[in-house]
Amino acid sequence: MSARHFKPKFLLDENMPPRDKFPRTNWRFDIKHLVSDFKKTGLKDPDVHEFASKEKRIIITFNESDFKSLASKNKNSGVIAVSSNLNNDKIDKKLLSLFSKHLNQLYGNLHKITGKT
Repeated sequence: MSARHFKPKFLLDENMPPRDKFPRTNWRFDIKHLVSDFKKTGLKDPDVHEFASKEKRIIITFNESDFKSLASKNKNSGVIAVSSNLNNDKIDKKLLSLFSKHLNQLYGNLHKITGKT
């Protein structure tokens, strides 16, 4: 699969707002919410990671500590850890910025989105 045709898919963890709160990211990328779109609730973090891997989706979560060790375990998924002190608009902008800089490096890795520039 060539890089220019590759379009990663994303999974908002249960603790994240629904995808309509991130209109820029939702419009440009295949982003789904664990609960709103897949009707999965109360899963343990390893089960969320397994589900994301099967769906070939990168997890977006506020829960960095529990997903940190899982991020590199499977090349079919990855983790984007988001700082909980950011509002939805800032998260949306920072996700787009991350995607534009590191789109081909998201699978199998942990990336962090913080309030720092």
